[in-house]
Amino acid sequence: MANIIVFAVQVVLQSYDPAFVRDYLALSQRGMREAYGWQFFTAMFLHDGQWDLLGNVLLLYLLGRDVESILGQRQFLILYFSGIIAGELGHLFLMPLDCALYAAGGGVAAVLVAYATILPELELTSMVFFILPIRLKAKHLAYGVFIIALALIVFDRGGTVAHSAYFGGCVAGWFYSHLLGYGRPSFLQRIMRRRRAEADRLERMNAEEFIAEEIDPLLDKISRSGLNSLTRNERRKLALARVKMSETRSD
Repeated sequence: MANIIVFAVQVVLQSYDPAFVRDYLALSQRGMREAYGWQFFTAMFLHDGQWDLLGNVLLLYLLGRDVESILGQRQFLILYFSGIIAGELGHLFLMPLDCALYAAGGGVAAVLVAYATILPELELTSMVFFILPIRLKAKHLAYGVFIIALALIVFDRGGTVAHSAYFGGCVAGWFYSHLLGYGRPSFLQRIMRRRRAEADRLERMNAEEFIAEEIDPLLDKISRSGLNSLTRNERRKLALARVKMSETRSD
C-alpha cells in the first residue's frame, strides 16, 4: 500500500513538473553532491513507471508473504529496507553522475533472493499472457534477475532507471538470509568453518601431542629447506608451540 500511495503522489507531481521527481526525489550522485540527503529516503518508494510498480507489487505480494511467515515481521522489514539501501549504494558506486534512481526495486530484489535462498528448489508456476505455463525453480529465477541486473547496469546507464537497485538488493538479500542461517554455506563460510575447526583441534592438544604432530614435521622441513621455507601458517604453529610450552612450565 505504501508503494501504491507514493506512486500516486509521484504521478501527480510529475504531471505538474516532469523534472521535479527526477531532480529532487530520485537518488543520484549529483543530488548527493548538492547535499540532497533526503533522496536516500524519498527514492525508497519511487517506481520507474506503472509496469515497474506492477511487477514489484506482485512479487512482493506473492513471495513476500512466505518470506515474512518464515522470518517474522521484524526480520522481513530489515531485509526489505536493507535491500533498498544496498541498491541505493550500489547505484551511487556503479552508475554515472546524472543517472537518477527510483529505488523501490532494491527491496523486492532482496526479498526475491532471500526466498530463493530459503526455498531454492521450490517450483514457481506462472503464465505468460495467461496461455503458456512455465515451471521455474526459485533459485533459477533469482539467477536470472541477477544476470539481467548486471546486463542492464552495463548497457543502460542514462536518464532515470530502476534496475541499478536490483544488483545491491540481490546482494543484500543473499547476505542477510545467510546471516540468519539459511542457504548453503558460501565459499567464504566454508573456509572460515575449516579454520575454526582447525583452531579448535590445535587448542585441544597438549604440548606433547602438538609437538609430535605439528612441530616435528616443521623441524624436518626446516632442516631440509631452511627457515625461510615455512609458510605463514606454519610460523604461527611455531609461535603456538612456544605458548603451549610456556603454559606447561607454569603448570
